[in-house]
Amino acid sequence: MRHRNYGRKLSRNTEHRRALLRNLVTSLIIDERIETTLPKAKEARVAAEYMITLGKRGDLHARRLAASYSLSAPAVKKLFGDIAKRYESRNGGYTRITRTGWRSGDGADTAVLELVGTQVLQQRAELRAKRAERRKKAAEEAAAQQQALPPEPDEKK
Repeated sequence: MRHRNYGRKLSRNTEHRRALLRNLVTSLIIDERIETTLPKAKEARVAAEYMITLGKRGDLHARRLAASYSLSAPAVKKLFGDIAKRYESRNGGYTRITRTGWRSGDGADTAVLELVGTQVLQQRAELRAKRAERRKKAAEEAAAQQQALPPEPDEKK
């Protein structure tokens, strides 16, 4: 019987599972988007939602609890500064899990765990568009320079 035993074991012992979840949550806070397997994402979501709730509380005890769970000080600073302010009017549902398919090596079901309302994807798309525009402009300039040069004389004649 599994009465009062909640959570997934993820084929790991207690210490390994705790370290894994701490790493996932810290990475989620810093990057605002992570890609992992579906069961790991579902477990990390529980811990991430709790951490954001601590960030919204904002008192010293909540900060110390978050610091004891998180693996980096910048993550705690971002949690209590930026992320808590973003979700102050929201009562839960801070994360989103999107399935992305299967991993080619072992067929594991993969998913993206991200914070709701994050601008990371939009910023990455804008950067990609800017890079493509710069490459296109550089190619056009190179082609214009090539046409501006006089043709090379043939040395065979």
